[in-house]
Amino acid sequence: MLAMCFDGEVVMRTDYPKPRCAHGDVLVEVGKAGICSTDLEVAKGYMGFGGVMGHEFVGRAVGGSRQWAGKRVVAEINCICGKCDMCKSGLANHCRNRTVLGIDGRDGCFAEYVTVPARNCHEVPEAVSDSEAVFIEPLAAAFQLIRQVKLAQSDRVVVLGDGRLAQLIVRVLRLRLRRTLMVGRHAAKLEAAEKQGVQTILESDFVPVKAADVVVDATGSAAGFELAMRAVRPRGTIVLKSTFAVAAAGGLNLAPLVIDEITVVGSRCGPFPEAIAALARREVDVAALISAEFPLADGPAAMAAARNGKNIKVLLDVRR
Repeated sequence: MLAMCFDGEVVMRTDYPKPRCAHGDVLVEVGKAGICSTDLEVAKGYMGFGGVMGHEFVGRAVGGSRQWAGKRVVAEINCICGKCDMCKSGLANHCRNRTVLGIDGRDGCFAEYVTVPARNCHEVPEAVSDSEAVFIEPLAAAFQLIRQVKLAQSDRVVVLGDGRLAQLIVRVLRLRLRRTLMVGRHAAKLEAAEKQGVQTILESDFVPVKAADVVVDATGSAAGFELAMRAVRPRGTIVLKSTFAVAAAGGLNLAPLVIDEITVVGSRCGPFPEAIAALARREVDVAALISAEFPLADGPAAMAAARNGKNIKVLLDVRR
């Protein structure tokens, strides 16, 4: 089958073996997939991954568990053992033995077919298109933020970054808060958020004054955390949404976290049902975030487009 893989470099393969379903798995014929910042980091060596890339997708179940036969599905990316202490304590996303779709130890969805555990699947309602359904995984990650941090309507929240995930985060925060400020480097991307009623400012014009109750770092760069420390108020909260192929540069001064008694929250995967419901109810607009769409065969060109700072979301049409 056709697949986009990473093996020290991004390569397209036409002879990659079609996956076989293990017990409890579902074979999914991939329809569309989305490229995210983590995929770009995988292409730099993040997690030491090798194999089929990708984890954001929608497709139709064509094999394996009969419960899902013929249904249009998306899937959570953490594939768990169900037996370890994390799984038994309700923290399955932190399973000691997990593999992660297209990121750690398990082939991903930038291919004609992918297998996922049946328990990871969620049916996509008719009201949500394939292009919108690709956003369910990152939108769930945005909803995770408001699960982890209690927010009052009066809270001053700053989101650092204007890319794929940051755009979803401000759209989710808009459902709960009176004021959210997005700080970014690209006027066109900031304009996309402004159209959703979000206040924005160019990073070059932003003056951090340690006044924000909550700062969300979704910059995708190590420098974002340093800026977050300068923007959050004493006893405020920094939420980290960025992952990197390399550790943050040595010499990062963490003393402000102690001096100002800052709470730091790592935030990753989130609730699929909430993301699906928000899309089905038209509460979150994602269609405007799609910058380009490529056939899977043009995977390297799609990756290049996703790296272009002018673009927000790049999709792969696997069936084209």
